[in-house]
Amino acid sequence: MNTQDTLDAAWDAPHPAHPVDGTLIVPASKSLTNRYLLLAALADGPSRIHNALASRDSDLMIAALRALGTGIETREAPDGTLELRITPMDLAVQMGEVDIDCGLAGTVMRFVPPLAALANGSFTFDGDPHARLRPMAPVHTALSDLGVKITEHGEPGLLPATVTGTGSVSGGGIEVDASGSSQFISALLLVAARTTNGVEIIAADGPIASPDHIEMTVATLRELGVSITRPTKRSWKVEPGKISAFERTMEPDLSNAGPFLAAAMVTAGTVRIAHWPTETTQVGDQWRTILERMGATLTHHQDGTLELTGPKEISGIDFADASELAPTLAAICALANGPSRLTGIAHLRGHETDRLAALAKEINNLGGKVTELDDGLLIEPAPLHGGVFETYADHRMATAGAIIGLAVPGVKVVDIATTAKTMPDFPTLWTTLALSGKAAH
Repeated sequence: MNTQDTLDAAWDAPHPAHPVDGTLIVPASKSLTNRYLLLAALADGPSRIHNALASRDSDLMIAALRALGTGIETREAPDGTLELRITPMDLAVQMGEVDIDCGLAGTVMRFVPPLAALANGSFTFDGDPHARLRPMAPVHTALSDLGVKITEHGEPGLLPATVTGTGSVSGGGIEVDASGSSQFISALLLVAARTTNGVEIIAADGPIASPDHIEMTVATLRELGVSITRPTKRSWKVEPGKISAFERTMEPDLSNAGPFLAAAMVTAGTVRIAHWPTETTQVGDQWRTILERMGATLTHHQDGTLELTGPKEISGIDFADASELAPTLAAICALANGPSRLTGIAHLRGHETDRLAALAKEINNLGGKVTELDDGLLIEPAPLHGGVFETYADHRMATAGAIIGLAVPGVKVVDIATTAKTMPDFPTLWTTLALSGKAAH
């Protein structure tokens, strides 16, 4: 596609005349939905998930688990949400040769290979072109160290790769490099209880990316009866045992709530997010702290609604380990009246795209002043103008461009459809919110 074709196909980001004023129900958490789905495949009986996320990433996880022999029935609940009924896989069944499409879903490409190692068969993992750029070496190395046969078909440490499962994994001690993604440790934790002897995971020297996501995995496992101890601050020991069948309702995805809260921030409007949990393991709950520091007024109502009103001027922020919140936060920071420094996020270079490079390039293309740091971004105030905002098949880049477009006229976002990865209705929800504001009287 040439430059003109790209421009013609790009989405005109809504630029409202008034501050937004809307109430939304955000789709369910991808992180929780896909963790519970995988655990249901290994549980000691049938499980049920209410308010499951309907998105490309969750569809890919369901398809992958079905390919491994998991029974998954889907139905629409009376309130319109998605309900899943899951029958665990039978690890003794000979599966033969199976191809698994990971798309661009990190939870599928990292979480499912350890599960496949427990099954009987030859399981080849591949995905979108960008998936072949996402790091896989820590998962492949850990499985090899546990005695599982891994065959890589392309570049070392990347997809495509084949896992040869024999129906069981003995377990043992392994060291995992988690500097690139917390998913490398979560992937092993999720299946460790179903190994013969359990697993002790030690984080290799260096930073641990997004530790909050590992804590989410640990909390979910403990909730389902798995015994996990922490011999040290950098290790996890999982005893062999059952994973209890369950019935759970998924929380809204608080990371995906971020762009909508950002809409209130950058237009000095008000947004209400329904069903915000009082307690949660989701990293997106940090939005309450982050945005308040940047000038927002927040109220968490008794009915669970989180209400945020944006400030007249956004304050810059110095924040460490924003993790998956960083693209949305960077977009807000680009519109702040002071400098911001986002650090501890070097691992974002290995996400759907190199998010640090992509954010710096695209914001700067709109007149911004963003400097890449070794482990983050320095974002300084600068007058922004319209232009094309590339997304690199990354859903969070697309929402970042949409946020800037609320405050800056003439922003065109390339491939807004990539938001279907976790939120298929994003363009409609966003346009509705943009039109929600009223002139001040």
